[in-house]
Amino acid sequence: MKIASFNVNSVKARLPNVLAWLGEAKPDVCLLQETKTEDHGFPRLEFEDLGYNLALHGQKTYNGVAILSKQPLDDVVRSLPGDANDTEARYIEAFTGGIRVASVYVPNGQAVGSDKFRYKLGFLARLKTHAASLVGLEEPVAIGGDFNVAPDDADVHDPAAWRDQVLCHPEERAAFRRISHLGFTDALAALAPGGHAYTWWDYRAGAWPKDHGLRIDHILLSPKAADRLKSAGVDRKARGQEKASDHAPVWCELAES
Repeated sequence: MKIASFNVNSVKARLPNVLAWLGEAKPDVCLLQETKTEDHGFPRLEFEDLGYNLALHGQKTYNGVAILSKQPLDDVVRSLPGDANDTEARYIEAFTGGIRVASVYVPNGQAVGSDKFRYKLGFLARLKTHAASLVGLEEPVAIGGDFNVAPDDADVHDPAAWRDQVLCHPEERAAFRRISHLGFTDALAALAPGGHAYTWWDYRAGAWPKDHGLRIDHILLSPKAADRLKSAGVDRKARGQEKASDHAPVWCELAES
């Protein structure tokens, strides 16, 4: 089973690119983030024509997450538990093909010390609580998405420039570690240690041609899923296309159970 995660930065604006990548990469499950459309506006038919079933949780203009799967999607959960007042479309979860998967779009945080940064830390704390309940299930689990956290200096092109900044702040990294330490395996880090497997390059300052990237997109596997991990990687080619998202897809392949 091949599981991929892709922050598409507007599914409508990047639709030709996303469809072309799906046709080439052929993931069995694809977790999307930043779809930036309400569910009724999602280009459903184009994905269904590729053989995917869809679970959607979108909102107008901002955020938005989705799950595409070649298998039926059951037990769909929309929104991250723990805050009934949080209306942002940042989390969706479902059971498909014998595995529970979740697509997550962690807040960026804007600036250290801001209200948005505190919201980010609170979101990560809620994700940790929910992830703890998932890892205890008698089923494999994969949580993938744009975590907006570079876990280590090796995941950053210029650690000195990014030190204590949003995406690399010690509080964010500690929150990410607390999730990992529940028993999850970072698929890409496990099979491509040492960093430089960047997944995001800013549109500004020529970051892409200079390869000034960060690894902020991750797929976390519970022990039952990690035992089946065969391969993982980043499809950098997608980032180099015209009108590309600023993220590249990350993926992992699991052996059949």
